[in-house]
Amino acid sequence: MNILAIGCHPDDVEISCAGTLIKFARRGDKVTVCHGGNGNMGHAVIGPDELRKIREKEAKHAGELAGFEVISVDVGDLLANGCDLEQRGKVMEIIRYYKPDAIITHSPTDYMPDHLAVQKLVFDASFSASCPHYGRGQAVAITPLFYMDNLAGMNFNPTEYVDITETIELKLEMLQCHQSQIKWMKDHDGIDFVDFVRTCSKFRGLQCGVPYAEAFTQAYIWPRVVPRRILP
Repeated sequence: MNILAIGCHPDDVEISCAGTLIKFARRGDKVTVCHGGNGNMGHAVIGPDELRKIREKEAKHAGELAGFEVISVDVGDLLANGCDLEQRGKVMEIIRYYKPDAIITHSPTDYMPDHLAVQKLVFDASFSASCPHYGRGQAVAITPLFYMDNLAGMNFNPTEYVDITETIELKLEMLQCHQSQIKWMKDHDGIDFVDFVRTCSKFRGLQCGVPYAEAFTQAYIWPRVVPRRILP
């Protein structure tokens, strides 16, 4: 299968669904990680132009650890817009190019406006991608869509779980690649973000009877539902 995970910022995918993506890759599926935004405003000291380059490099390194292809729409922080036709067109072209069997993205109950904008772009673009006479590229079927967990699990009621006990350490190693965020949050905010993500994974595991898990909801909207389990 072809799996496309579209998060907003570099590190969003590592936080919420990397353990699952590693399981996809290990069973032989093609995994592509796309960042809608470039994370260029996510620091109080490093300027946007420099930070954009740093975060791109960190994301590529993280993807290499698991064998993922990593790409970006390269939208600046706070500029993602779910109603922007140019941004939607770019996401649509990515979907048409990679022809995913499933897409994972942010939840419509997420806390951050940029995340919500990317979620809407993905939802709309994955529908637009099925319309043969719209935009560039060859039309594809409307894709099953899964929403990854919100930060700290707030306002998120899972409908599916994935046991990531065997992939949790690589997931956290990938997260550690994002040092521009990890170190900054530790030094200036006192937050051990790697421990934070481990704790959330352990909590989701407690809910479903395994040491570590990731949680998802599926977009139960016609015609995105298929009569088989897609998540590993």
